[in-house]
Amino acid sequence: METKKIIQGRVITQATVVRIRGMLARNPSWNRSRLSRELCEEWNWRNDKGRLKDMACRTLLLKLKRLGAIRLPPRQRPSPNANRNRSITEVPHNKSPISSNLGMLQPLKIAHLETADKDMPLFKFLLHRYHYLGHRNCVGENLKYMIRDQSGRLLACMLFGAAAWKTKSRDTFIGWDRQTRERNLPFLTNNTRFLILPWVRVQNLASHLLSQVCRDLPGHWMEKYGHSVHLLETFVERDRFKGTCYRAAGWTHVGATAGRSRNDVHATMSVPVKDVFLYPLTSDFRRRLLV
Repeated sequence: METKKIIQGRVITQATVVRIRGMLARNPSWNRSRLSRELCEEWNWRNDKGRLKDMACRTLLLKLKRLGAIRLPPRQRPSPNANRNRSITEVPHNKSPISSNLGMLQPLKIAHLETADKDMPLFKFLLHRYHYLGHRNCVGENLKYMIRDQSGRLLACMLFGAAAWKTKSRDTFIGWDRQTRERNLPFLTNNTRFLILPWVRVQNLASHLLSQVCRDLPGHWMEKYGHSVHLLETFVERDRFKGTCYRAAGWTHVGATAGRSRNDVHATMSVPVKDVFLYPLTSDFRRRLLV
């Protein structure tokens, strides 16, 4: 492993690796969860609500393992995330066509879903079945929204999750260098999924929902994670969509991706070019993101 590496937003040096190896050698009975908790306690690695960042630490350990830097204890049970990703249970739902003007559907019911919500299995299934990218289990900070009309009929789903690690056009727009980006990336979130259900045909619904949700999201994020977000991003696949609803909702087109995967270490892989759109949540977002 190189002398210093940024993993999960933490600076990992050779001394860090030696420390982790030593903890494992001295405590052969520890499983992966115990190691993760002990590291979080030692580093005082917590979120803004004071909770240990256990899942982030587990991901860090797995990345070190893949780099060949450490050897982890065998799993004691199959990964629950793997099971959730492979088996999404079908959930019955009404697919009757909805075609009317937006005013007749209002007031819309925009539900911010928590893990234990009864609608969570339906949310996951709808994205899995109807979104062209499908849906896998979410890792890290995220918010999920399900939208119904005034009569309770399903209209849309929206998912916000981790921001892209680096994107040239976005980082230039903000004014980020590498160190500032690594420090402030948690204050961005990415609209990773936006699904208007295929039986819904309502003019201006998509841009209206973006405006409504973007207004409420900062408060929900603060309530759930104890810190604010200052900027939203999304990536729109250029060959499929034009980003019309984002433009109509006031998002700014700042550039495009290079058509390369983050795994493309030899610059030989081609992936679809995506337009990059950003939406500031505060007028002084640059000042907040450049500290």
